[in-house]
Amino acid sequence: MIETVQVPLGDRAYDVRIGPGLIGRAGAEIAPLLPRPRCAVVTDENVGARHLGALQAALEAEGIASEALVLPAGEATKSWAHLQQTVEWLLSQKVERRDVVIALGGGVIGDLVGFAAAILRRGVRFVQVPTSLLAQVDSSVGGKTGINAPQGKNLIGAFHQPALVLADIDVLATLAPRDFLAGYGEVVKYGLLGDYDFFQWLEVEGPAIASGDAEARQRAVKRSVEMKAEIVVRDETEQGDRALLNLGHTFCHALEAATGYSDRLLHGEGVAIGCALAFELSARLGLCPQEEPGRVRAHLRAMAMATDLADIPGDLPDADGLLALMAQDKKVVAGQLRFILARGIGQAFVTADVPSETVRSVLAEALSARAAA
Repeated sequence: MIETVQVPLGDRAYDVRIGPGLIGRAGAEIAPLLPRPRCAVVTDENVGARHLGALQAALEAEGIASEALVLPAGEATKSWAHLQQTVEWLLSQKVERRDVVIALGGGVIGDLVGFAAAILRRGVRFVQVPTSLLAQVDSSVGGKTGINAPQGKNLIGAFHQPALVLADIDVLATLAPRDFLAGYGEVVKYGLLGDYDFFQWLEVEGPAIASGDAEARQRAVKRSVEMKAEIVVRDETEQGDRALLNLGHTFCHALEAATGYSDRLLHGEGVAIGCALAFELSARLGLCPQEEPGRVRAHLRAMAMATDLADIPGDLPDADGLLALMAQDKKVVAGQLRFILARGIGQAFVTADVPSETVRSVLAEALSARAAA
């Protein structure tokens, strides 16, 4: 059964459609948006090999012509060079402001194509067809688009809401286990930041979700999207509450920079480790019960997920080096780093009142445990 979550943003409102077989019916879903029966598709080599043919066949079945640009896979594609390539290709396809560009892929493609759509002709419409769990529950919803800079992740971008999101649950079966579990890191985040009951449900149903239970997967995606939509509607451009969605990300982004945005650490793995560190920091500051960090780690370990710095291969900077990378985070305001901490599972909040020495201490202990592992 296909379910719909609406993101009610006035004249920028859109539906997130969630369920099996959505790529196969993409033509019928997208056709009402089109002023003329054509669209441009951007994907990457891995996703294109699996899903581009089915998408274009679904468009063709509704009389919609399409051309596709296939980019390299991987985080390195979120770059100036590939942004330029994408924009110039879209211009060569004579994409007009009322046309639709389709982003078929994970978070990298969604972020890059969304940014290209935001700046092309000062804004063209785009449709997200997220093919990873991480993209379905997080990056495809909410309108954050962008590319990476040498100084940090997602530092160049724009807010540009999609016209539609098609989250096909069936495609999750094509993901490698590591990629699926990386996306699950973002699912757990939603329970940790604002829904204790959802986290409890995940503790029970997590193994079913990982093993391929389609009903459990759809429920997990839908609840995650509902939570993100609620927060985005309250704070579309991240002036306040939307920062809650960055639980774990301050640590994560520093770790991603430290590992060169490489396969040493996938984004969702960094989020999981970052959430565990955020709860450790919260407990250290006396904000949440001492047993909460252990409960968070226990669930991550039960799911065979990255949990600690010891799970990251290769060298890492020392605590001061990681702190310096954290200072590049987008959540820095007037030179002060804001953290998302928690008073307990499901009770996250944003604060800038965090002594850097305490953060350094948490990082130093995590690095010591890593060295001893």
